[in-house]
Amino acid sequence: MLIVPEWHGQRLSRDLDARAEEAKGLALAIGLDVVAVHALRLRQTRAATLIGVGQIEAIKPDVVERSAQLVIVDAALTAIQQRNLETEFGTKVIDRTGLILEIFGERAATAEGRLQVELAHLDYQAGRLVRSWTHLERQRGGFGFLGGPGETQIEADRRMIRNRMARIRRQLDDARRTRQLQRSKRQRAPWPVIALVGYTNAGKSTFFNRLTGSDVMAEDMLFATLDPAMREIRLPGIDKAILSDTVGFVSDLPTELVAAFRATLEEVTTADLIVHVRDIAHPDSEAQYDDVRAILDSLGVNGPRDGEGEDDPEAVPQIEIWNKIDTADAERREAIAEMAARRPDVAVISAATGEGVEAARTLMASQLTARHRVERLFLRFDQGEAMAWLHARGEVLSDVAEGEGHVLTVRLDPADRARFERLWPQGDG
Repeated sequence: MLIVPEWHGQRLSRDLDARAEEAKGLALAIGLDVVAVHALRLRQTRAATLIGVGQIEAIKPDVVERSAQLVIVDAALTAIQQRNLETEFGTKVIDRTGLILEIFGERAATAEGRLQVELAHLDYQAGRLVRSWTHLERQRGGFGFLGGPGETQIEADRRMIRNRMARIRRQLDDARRTRQLQRSKRQRAPWPVIALVGYTNAGKSTFFNRLTGSDVMAEDMLFATLDPAMREIRLPGIDKAILSDTVGFVSDLPTELVAAFRATLEEVTTADLIVHVRDIAHPDSEAQYDDVRAILDSLGVNGPRDGEGEDDPEAVPQIEIWNKIDTADAERREAIAEMAARRPDVAVISAATGEGVEAARTLMASQLTARHRVERLFLRFDQGEAMAWLHARGEVLSDVAEGEGHVLTVRLDPADRARFERLWPQGDG
């Protein structure tokens, strides 16, 4: 059973029905059978139960009649509110954060992904008085989990959680160092990196599969994929680029999860191009756009909004892919086409049917080369590796022998120019 509260006078980007539909989608994403949805408008928050006594009394008979084994509240609950609602309804109660943590826990496939989810879950539980950690007794040996004389169960549980969190953080630090080494290797390699971002279920993975010919899981389901995937692709005029599919975002993403996945999401900040995939036919497309931008802003990824404003030279270039055009009616398609025609940073596609995908590939390639500048560089005859690097990463316009080497005129991205200078300082030539 699902409870979706909305406070009187609260200004939200989504209406109550849309929020209820998304919350239902989250429940369905882990195979829960939603037997009823109660959308409530609240005048104030009750410290003890969040919702009012009268609303609880109205919902209780429905919980009993439908034999609901779980009540999901699409809001953040305190430990006291959760416990009191469980007492009132006579069944288990979880909030939005708990539900999303369950989804992430089920979907994480890689070792690092599972660690990140477990850390987020432990962080969520740490501030709650729970007695559900006695199963950890089986894992105490050798980890210093045994409590001293007179230690209460809750104190022991809290200490076990803190110790487990410290251990996971150490493991994640090791994984982060490994990823930083891999990232530094990629930065030395002559291939641009493209990161796909977007709201969950916007079609990122379908677009990823369409471009790469891969079989990354792509279902009509919230959070169908969690762990990032990377594949090699070819674009017009670019022999090789690396495409990265990242975790989908959602409104009110739990802060514990944002913190746990920050290291993975930071891959976006080192990309050469960010491609924001949007479900343009969705009625809440604009609100979803704002949610994604808010998370990108929290990661320090800045850029002009809606194609307006001046580019920050330090910002990662961004474009938008307006997906699922095949699901829009004729009138909506026409309106979308008119809006896109005014935007040089937008391609309209259907990743499912392939419509517009070639135009999207062309846009991605043009954005990767848009900042390129013509540089004049000198290489000695024995710097064959540097020569190959320039041919792979840039466009060599001329090559003239002069003295002990070559004078090259090359069109390069400023970031690549800086990388080249670090690898082969011109002062040496």
